[in-house]
Amino acid sequence: MRDTGEYLFTSESVSEGHPDKVADRLSDTVLDAFLTADPYSRVACETLVTTNRVVLAGETRGPGVITHEYLAHLARMAIHDIGYDQAGFSWKNAKIEVLLHAQSSDIAQGVDAEGNKDEGAGDQGIMFGYACRETELLMPAPLYYAHLILRRISELRRSSDLSVAGLLPDAKSQVTLRYVDGKPVGATSVVVSTQHVEGLEQAEIKAMLWPLVESSLPEGWMPAEREFYVNPTGKFVIGGPDGDCGLTGRKIIVDTYGGAAPHGGGAFSGKDPTKVDRSAAYVCRYLAKNVVAADLADKCTLQISYAIGVSHPLSVYVDLHGTGRDVSEARLEATLRELVNLTPRGIREHLHLNRPIYVPTSAYGHFGREPDPEKGTFTWEKTDLVPALKTAFGR
Repeated sequence: MRDTGEYLFTSESVSEGHPDKVADRLSDTVLDAFLTADPYSRVACETLVTTNRVVLAGETRGPGVITHEYLAHLARMAIHDIGYDQAGFSWKNAKIEVLLHAQSSDIAQGVDAEGNKDEGAGDQGIMFGYACRETELLMPAPLYYAHLILRRISELRRSSDLSVAGLLPDAKSQVTLRYVDGKPVGATSVVVSTQHVEGLEQAEIKAMLWPLVESSLPEGWMPAEREFYVNPTGKFVIGGPDGDCGLTGRKIIVDTYGGAAPHGGGAFSGKDPTKVDRSAAYVCRYLAKNVVAADLADKCTLQISYAIGVSHPLSVYVDLHGTGRDVSEARLEATLRELVNLTPRGIREHLHLNRPIYVPTSAYGHFGREPDPEKGTFTWEKTDLVPALKTAFGR
């Protein structure tokens, strides 16, 4: 985003009941099941969801105790947790097919460590990380508030709060902010589309959501009433996988930075941490966040690239967007490589990724979340590199 002048920027979010997010949740449920049984399992699970049908497909390598029947049961329980018990998509009677098979030996030989060969990357690719000062969690503000609105609706719905009575799991939000000289100053429009029970009117839902959205935004940021759009089509009763087919990995911009930063193209859910699509994107966010948290810059974009079967990154690139405080980007690139081992094994070990920690990432973004030391989740959101970075640059 520009650092001068006045402009508008928009990001969207989707709830855990959105069809694509249901698919992401089920893929990460499969991954966590394997990692619970064996932390070094290999998983690449893709999920399709549609009217009362779920298909789990892909490749795995792990203990035999993780049977297809067990995975189907876990998928059913995940659908129940999301809240789907509707005629067109119900945890009770959806047909669940498990088409997972053994991982390709050709891929495995490139990834596995053997003799003097270190563990290689699970694929080629480019991964990006980003951080900025627009919010306390160092995330772009439009995405942060789009996520927050839907998380609050979900929390109230799950607790059966009467203030959102009649709302169902599928929902989307979109927040447009006005920027002046690179800083957000207010919302010019907010869109919320939420599935609801038959008979609930559009005006009722708008009145229901106005105070929730207003309290989610900073004081004075709520747009004019005419720019608050709720269920713009007028009705949203048929939703979830019954209303639209869902697939794993179709919400990569929602999952990352809401369009405020580049994206390498790889999705995350259902992939074990040998897949650098996921683990390297996490370490890129970790490094970028620590650079900003160390007050070396107000913005940081970081890119890393890999080749399949090769352990070391092919490149590390840092862009401080002209906000660096007497920091050479070339020196910062070298320093970050010294502080963190950026091989696939090094990333997994540094961020403790070989654990069943991925279901919580499957909705409301993989970044900008609070790390939980007890559960071991979102370790890439820690700022524990700050002391070392400040020392390296004499701060």
